[in-house]
Amino acid sequence: MTTTRTFRRTAGTALLLTLAVTAAVPAAAMAGPGTDGRGGAKGSPVGPATPVGVWRLDGYGTVLKVEAGRVKEYQVTGISCLPGESARRLPGGGFRYATEDGEVLQVRPGSVHFDGSVGDRAAHRIAALPELCRKAPGKGPVAAFDVFWQSFAENYPFFAAKGIDWNAVRDRYRPRVHPGTSDAQLFAVFREMLAPLHDAHVFLQAGDRVFAQGRPGTTMPGPELDARVKAYVQDVDLGGKKPQEFAQGRISYADLPDGRGYLRVSGFSGYTKGGGFAAESAELDRALDAVLTAERTARLRGLIVDLRINGGGYDALGLQLASRLTDRPYFAYAKRVRNDPADATRFTRPQPLSVEPAHAPRYTGPVALLTGGSTVSAGETFTQALMERPGRTVRIGQPTQGVFSDVLGRTLPNGWQIGLPNEQFLTRTGQAFDGPGIPPQRRTPVFTEEEFTQRRDSAFTAALDLL
Repeated sequence: MTTTRTFRRTAGTALLLTLAVTAAVPAAAMAGPGTDGRGGAKGSPVGPATPVGVWRLDGYGTVLKVEAGRVKEYQVTGISCLPGESARRLPGGGFRYATEDGEVLQVRPGSVHFDGSVGDRAAHRIAALPELCRKAPGKGPVAAFDVFWQSFAENYPFFAAKGIDWNAVRDRYRPRVHPGTSDAQLFAVFREMLAPLHDAHVFLQAGDRVFAQGRPGTTMPGPELDARVKAYVQDVDLGGKKPQEFAQGRISYADLPDGRGYLRVSGFSGYTKGGGFAAESAELDRALDAVLTAERTARLRGLIVDLRINGGGYDALGLQLASRLTDRPYFAYAKRVRNDPADATRFTRPQPLSVEPAHAPRYTGPVALLTGGSTVSAGETFTQALMERPGRTVRIGQPTQGVFSDVLGRTLPNGWQIGLPNEQFLTRTGQAFDGPGIPPQRRTPVFTEEEFTQRRDSAFTAALDLL
């Protein structure tokens, strides 16, 4: 996945470092023949039994205007209401809608589900669009600053954990912004405000300018690092044996001596040229059908799952892989979202998610899960989903990056794009790992320059010792 959605999170977090953000789709472009002039199909039912109407999401700073033929997003703060993306209704029944680039959401009375995300977003019917949505948005650098600051103030949950007084940040930087502030100057201000967060799910996109960064001491995954590590593992760990590759090289597998296996997953997206969750899910199933055959799952005595270079993607694909590693249902994690603009400690009730055994051959033996600072986003939610796996599972390597939330995309009045996290993924006991990441149970170096120079892979070697 190569773009950020205002409706939902980006599927490939690491790609935020290099890839542009999709602009909002003009509402007029979504209208078509057979509509009532407002995007609704002629003669379509409207009433409490259907989701047609105006809905405020619980959290997410979002209001949706749902019509029979179209849904329109409005991004709302206490000082602004800016139009977001539109989506056209899909044929085949149900209120399923697709954006211009193929992302799909399903709207029901009281909830919204985004394909590839886990859980549902609660929605409350309101009588009409907020009054702010009927006013022309402010323009210029000052308006952009105010909406930028307000968006983080109302949605970002982690200021206290990171020791940042966001009100003090506003007091320091707002005097530097005035009607004559240039784009370059404004970008520099925003960059300075965001840099202390050290949050890989925070980004700023202004034309060709992009700011995003990972946790200090870690390296964000990218094509060059992925290619280097893939070649290194083949040479050093697999003895020069080329593994089977699937999903455009994002998944690879090799049988190891003594009845063990090695499965490398470099992301939970990018499996197909066209993208889209349905196609990505089908491609993952094809890869897993080829790897986890009935014959192989019966004879494997240990499986190494390597996520050390994993740029994230669809959380639902992580659960899909986890479903091939268990023979009974179990708790994966619970998801909640900040939902009080004035109080960063207030969240929705946690929504529990589980791993359900797949209707396909499954491997239930010991798993060694390799992670590191370049294990990001959906790579981390998958790691969390294995923490209560019934079979023996050991985490080896370094802590993950420490970003779990869907990325909430926002458009500023000047057209710039920002992204920020507003959710938490919790263990059964309520623990979250945002910031420091999920720690390994066995700590080893992970792809350090010393490891490369000495041609060793300590995490892989530890996995062989423990399986």
